[in-house]
Amino acid sequence: MRTAYRVETVRAAEAALMATLPEGALMQRAAAGLAAACAGLLGRVYGARVVLLVGSGDNGGDALYAGARLARRGARVSAVLLGSRAHEGGLGALTGAGGRVAEDALRVLERADLVLDGITGIGGRGGLRPEAVDVVRAARDSAAVVVAVDLPSGVDADTGEVHGEAVRADATVTFGAYKPGLLIDPAREHAGALRLVDIGLALPSAPDVEALQHLDVARLLPVPAGESDKYRRGVVGVVAGSARYPGAAVLAVSGALRGGAGAVRYVGPAGDAVLARHPETLVHAGPPGKAGRVQAWVIGPGLGDTPGADDVLGSDVPVLVDADGLRNLDPAAVRSRPAPTVLTPHAGEAAALLGTAREDVESRRLEAVRELAGRYGATVLLKGSTTLVASADGPVRVNPTGTPWLATAGSGDVLSGLAGSLLAAGLAARDAASVAAYLHGLAARRAARDAPIAAYDVAEALPGAWRDVRG
Repeated sequence: MRTAYRVETVRAAEAALMATLPEGALMQRAAAGLAAACAGLLGRVYGARVVLLVGSGDNGGDALYAGARLARRGARVSAVLLGSRAHEGGLGALTGAGGRVAEDALRVLERADLVLDGITGIGGRGGLRPEAVDVVRAARDSAAVVVAVDLPSGVDADTGEVHGEAVRADATVTFGAYKPGLLIDPAREHAGALRLVDIGLALPSAPDVEALQHLDVARLLPVPAGESDKYRRGVVGVVAGSARYPGAAVLAVSGALRGGAGAVRYVGPAGDAVLARHPETLVHAGPPGKAGRVQAWVIGPGLGDTPGADDVLGSDVPVLVDADGLRNLDPAAVRSRPAPTVLTPHAGEAAALLGTAREDVESRRLEAVRELAGRYGATVLLKGSTTLVASADGPVRVNPTGTPWLATAGSGDVLSGLAGSLLAAGLAARDAASVAAYLHGLAARRAARDAPIAAYDVAEALPGAWRDVRG
């Protein structure tokens, strides 16, 4: 599990550790890890041109001390001082090791092999100050590898928001713990490859944000036992599709059949299309309450004006609501349900549920998913470039898998069916949503391999993704 903590938590852990160490020891630990990471990116340190972008805080001190270590290994290190003052000890270490303060920032950046961004740290708010913008743009336009110290300058460590100009790094070396902004767009796009340097922080067991990895997902996947039959494995009901959108029903059922449940009941007007693709599906014309026993429902993909939402929401089993099912959704009706509810909006649907603009949701994804989970008393899977899963309490989960090729019509229908099937198989709402997002993104990577894909390709690749995780 990859975990991330808010700035306040990291600061408290740093203060507690510094109280037990000699003065400056913690900064030296960070600088040593930072210098080692930079050396690995350079390959050959001796003779390499390194430029430090130095702010006035401890972030700038980390960059200066790391620069001093690289200078002692033969790198030609220049510091561009952008703050009102530079860290005195770090600047002394750099000049003592043969580094220098640059008189012409743009000139040294033109020739740089590596640029170290130490302008602002995790406490920074808002975009970069005007005096830093030209320098950062010059670094971006150069051929140098850009490495951010702890966090790209100009992004918000706690929320992932980016206001104005910010550094776009090729890699970020962060200390002690990941910060939420490193894992969540739009800031994640600025961070590049991540490397965590352990500096000995004692952090709480409950993070603010977490990301599942293969081992975590493998432990959650439903596995049938010898005595299992299709009903013991769980039955998921799918209310989807319409005369206008029969394909949505096919795609939702496709995802559901590959999600671990033993059987899928389809309810709706697209039964012929579903049976043509998946003859193993149990088809019923409706209403849902007459279709037979299920352990979870999925409702919404391609539904249009087809009735059934009230029947499903009034049931006593977990329900996943997607797409058309989200329209005019009553928070009180969801909160009063006796069983868990999962909502799976994209940014536009989330904006409608919150009464705000799509751009607002996309710029503050973490806040938006938390607000939705609290308002509806549900588990919310907010789809997008960073897919987030939030419940009323506990850490928000960020999904680390996926590919831009996943932005294709119908892919969300596959995800809904998959997550609903995991609910029927017995996973808790938060786990079902998180595991579904992980497998869905992994399957898309397998299917795409840098080529366009369609939604059904993702469904077809799910067994391979499942085997990857189990392996």
